[in-house]
Amino acid sequence: MGIAAACELADRGLRVVGLDRFTPPHDRGAHAGRSRIFRTAYMEGAAYVPLAREALRRWRSLESETGTDLLTLTGGLMLGRPDSGAVSGALATATAYDLRHELLDGAEVRRRFPAFTPADDEVGLWEEAAGFVRPEAAIGALTEAARRRGADLRTGMPVTSWTAGPDGVTVHCGGHAFEADRLVLALGAWAPGLAGLEVPMRVERRVQHFFRPTEPSACEPGRMPVWVWERDDVAYGMPLIEGRAKGALHHHRAEQAADPEMTPGAVTASEVEAMQKALDSRIPSLARGEWIDAKPCLYTLTPDENFVLGLHPLHPAVAVACGFSGHGFKFTPAIGAILADLVVDGRTGFDITLFDPQRFVVPRDVP
Repeated sequence: MGIAAACELADRGLRVVGLDRFTPPHDRGAHAGRSRIFRTAYMEGAAYVPLAREALRRWRSLESETGTDLLTLTGGLMLGRPDSGAVSGALATATAYDLRHELLDGAEVRRRFPAFTPADDEVGLWEEAAGFVRPEAAIGALTEAARRRGADLRTGMPVTSWTAGPDGVTVHCGGHAFEADRLVLALGAWAPGLAGLEVPMRVERRVQHFFRPTEPSACEPGRMPVWVWERDDVAYGMPLIEGRAKGALHHHRAEQAADPEMTPGAVTASEVEAMQKALDSRIPSLARGEWIDAKPCLYTLTPDENFVLGLHPLHPAVAVACGFSGHGFKFTPAIGAILADLVVDGRTGFDITLFDPQRFVVPRDVP
């Protein structure tokens, strides 16, 4: 998000310095693993649709500029019982925005997408404008574009603190201090300690698993869309990309807490077993195929799992973008543009009410 903001701000003619503790891509973020789902019929709410459309436009523009393949549309399938959030939420959004979609019963899902084995009481919401983004390639393309526009991007610069006042902002990085008129905070897993917000964010370790399926032809893009499948847990994944199909798991409970100062840690046998068990009744070709490897990531989650995006409530010279809750990467170039709007104009034309940094503040009684 920070690189996207730097790119957009430099494009608007501002002098930009970008600071990063590491050299992206790295293993302390939510971006690793070669693929991230892109979807438009957003089960989390219709407010995300304009951002998805803007992101799609900007991904295509960045592809044209850099000659890099970043976004592949495969279609998407949201699966579960009709009243599950994955299905009912996506259906409500698709209907509200007249997005191209179909509601398929279990038998039709099995016929059209033979890798999937839904139960008879499960359905699938298929949408056309879904697929996957390649995060490492995207970060490289954004970095290239930002530097071409004149942004000064510096790595190995861990931010320790920042201050803001009527005369501007100051950012402290070890023995360095940077002064500027405006500040964008895109802090990732360090947001709980550095953002200065009354948002109860938590950092969790999530694992993506990669398989070589027993029936590869049924898992190729075109025959397998990207997918999200809600039961007692939520599983999600991708078709074959570079010979590997991906699966990941999200329980409806707190996951393993993580410290961003520490490496995410090796994947355990129990984590592999849990993923295979979740896939066995969903996509047997993956569950019974060859497990290749796995990639842990750090997700920074808010209580409602909606983003934190807007001007800092105490410092109007500071824009914040954090708490993306594991589903933010697809929106990266749109978020960069919104952050640039906030920095330059103090407002944006996009409706970001849902992401208000003050939404968790409990009103205090006034005597």
